[in-house]
Amino acid sequence: MTPDVDLTLPIPGPHRVRDALLSLDSGLFVFAAERKWPGAGPVLPRLSRSANHGMLWIAVATAMAAGRTPRARRAAARGMASLGLASLTINTVGKRSVRRPRPGIDPVPLARRLKRQPITTSFPSGHAASAAAFATGVALESPAWGAVVAPVALSVAMSRVYTGVHFPSDVLAGAALGTGAAFAVRALVPPPVRTPPAAGPAREAAALADGAGLVLVADSDAGGTDLVAEVREALPAAEIVVCPPWEMRTALEKAAARARVLGVCGDDGTVSAAASAALRHGLPLAVLPGAAPGGFARDLGLTTVGDLAGAVRRGEATRVDVGRFRSGAREGVFLDGCGIGVHPDLVRERGRWSEWVGEWPAGMLAALRVLKAGHRPMTARVNGHERPLWLLTAGNGAHQRTGLAAGRRLDLADGLLDVQVVHGGRNPSWRLLAASAAGRLPRSPVHAAVRTDRLRLSDVEPGTLLAHDGEVTEVSGEVVLDKLPAALTVYRPRATDGSRG
Repeated sequence: MTPDVDLTLPIPGPHRVRDALLSLDSGLFVFAAERKWPGAGPVLPRLSRSANHGMLWIAVATAMAAGRTPRARRAAARGMASLGLASLTINTVGKRSVRRPRPGIDPVPLARRLKRQPITTSFPSGHAASAAAFATGVALESPAWGAVVAPVALSVAMSRVYTGVHFPSDVLAGAALGTGAAFAVRALVPPPVRTPPAAGPAREAAALADGAGLVLVADSDAGGTDLVAEVREALPAAEIVVCPPWEMRTALEKAAARARVLGVCGDDGTVSAAASAALRHGLPLAVLPGAAPGGFARDLGLTTVGDLAGAVRRGEATRVDVGRFRSGAREGVFLDGCGIGVHPDLVRERGRWSEWVGEWPAGMLAALRVLKAGHRPMTARVNGHERPLWLLTAGNGAHQRTGLAAGRRLDLADGLLDVQVVHGGRNPSWRLLAASAAGRLPRSPVHAAVRTDRLRLSDVEPGTLLAHDGEVTEVSGEVVLDKLPAALTVYRPRATDGSRG
């Protein structure tokens, strides 16, 4: 009888696979060490040393943030956050789980070697992880900046093999881990959602072919000085007044008295003051977006001087709602929103960080700091019902929201106040912060929301602060919040107007 013949190939054991991969890795390391890398000698060792402890990436992020563009600042912040997560993972899991020794440096030419050899384990490469994390994080926010940073990151990763401190697989694993860290950060903190400009009823306004009749008041601290030359070129007959922020209100009143169209360039509080002056004098408003456009200009779709100049020349405009608050003899308007409780503190803290990290992360940082401060809830009667309140906000129109930070508006004339309430208690609930981080604030048991055209608060304690469009006012007794529907005419290009006719 013919014996059975086993025709199956032998399956190598796990140790054989490991040995084969190690052998291939060592072979690639020696191959790289024996090859000449043109131009790398004076560059890669220095670049490798500069990336120690992330110092290279800290310097790059600082340079990006110094550019003063919000997107570059957000990209720098996202890159550093990705680097931080990658470094934490490497140091707590990676280096301790695979204790691989460093490669022998005998095949590496003496001129390439680092003066101080690392003593930690080899797998994975922390330098490669940091480089990939920073470059990927930057690219996810700003592809243009990512294209600038990527070659530097690739060079840092290659330098670790060139100088003989890592096997190629160490570098590949580190780069994969760093890239994954950047995507994890993006999942936790999504980039800003680009939404279409808010809608509003179309309206014809005065068409100023050369700008004659427009008096534009620009805040010198809000990029107004830098934009003057562009405005004068686009609208040569316009009158332009540049003044410091403490003179803006007086300048706006004087301008409104002699203008056919009142123009303004400044922050949200300045634009709100201009809107108040325009309403009193029955004028249309022209909002020039500054170096960092405020929420109202962004919702209108105004981002450049050309956007506004074209609308003014053609007489294209829209009607928008104006929010109003009244408390005793005090009365004011707001274009974006207002709030009481800890809202003034949240606005102040969010403003410190928003240009650097974006609205959503800035809202989270502000919430953390306010929660840590341990404010007491205020007590007031809301539409006749007594409520302990930690925070109450009223947006001028429905806002898209992610947690505590208000987002964009899709309609600037919906006739509604977007009211958000966080109930009080012994102390602010950390469940609120968790819900905000997950973008599920409306599901939080300490949160309530309603859309209405009027809200009345009574029994408000004297000295209570009400924040409105970045400004702060003291209120007490009864506070009434309501709307002036489609009360203000504002210039905007019709091409961007998703209007309802």
